[in-house]
Amino acid sequence: MSRVVLVTGGNRGIGLACARSFAAQGDRVAITYRGEPPADATDLLCVRCDVTDTQSVDAAFTEVEAALGGVEILVSNAGMTADMLILRMGTDDFASVLDANLTGGFRVAKRAIKSMMRARFGRIIFIGSVVGSTGQAGQANYAASKAGLIGLARSLAREFASRSVTVNVVAPGPVETDMFAAVADDTRAAIAQAVPLGRLATADEIAAAVTFLASDAAGYITGAVLPVDGGLGMGAT
Repeated sequence: MSRVVLVTGGNRGIGLACARSFAAQGDRVAITYRGEPPADATDLLCVRCDVTDTQSVDAAFTEVEAALGGVEILVSNAGMTADMLILRMGTDDFASVLDANLTGGFRVAKRAIKSMMRARFGRIIFIGSVVGSTGQAGQANYAASKAGLIGLARSLAREFASRSVTVNVVAPGPVETDMFAAVADDTRAAIAQAVPLGRLATADEIAAAVTFLASDAAGYITGAVLPVDGGLGMGAT
């Protein structure tokens, strides 16, 4: 059955891989972007949205609903980083990342949930991170935002389970994306070496986990954190 899917931050990297994976299986897919839409997106509805602005989120959903129908599957992927050591990190540096990554996830989930409740079906998948469980030097703000998504997802999972809405988190490790390609070669090599599988993930491998959690086969999975990190976070809680 074709579903209406919205992927926030779907113009590149993990978000775009997720969008293309859903589109390939016949779903009607919309993505949000802040800067520029992807160059080749004829199979996607591209909607401008800033997840830090409630009115922008509402406008984006309204546009998607008018074009495709009510959102049945939400992939909350949009976010940002502002990495620096804690002694250099200002309050704004901390708060802005939480607003985009955590409160932004809350905004889009809240806007999606009403139509899901009426339909008595929904899938919400937050894109977290291994550092939400392990922590990472220089990423206190990012790690806190991703850890917060776990509490948010599990609270929503409990609130809306009776309406057949599942809420889960996919927690990637290091992923081979354009953003990561800008990292120095020696740093990239060190990060890959730290992963038990000895390599970075591809965006398509993250998308595979997301599409599974959105499928009917995963209908009995909710409140879960699915690590897709090559074993990097083993033992973390």
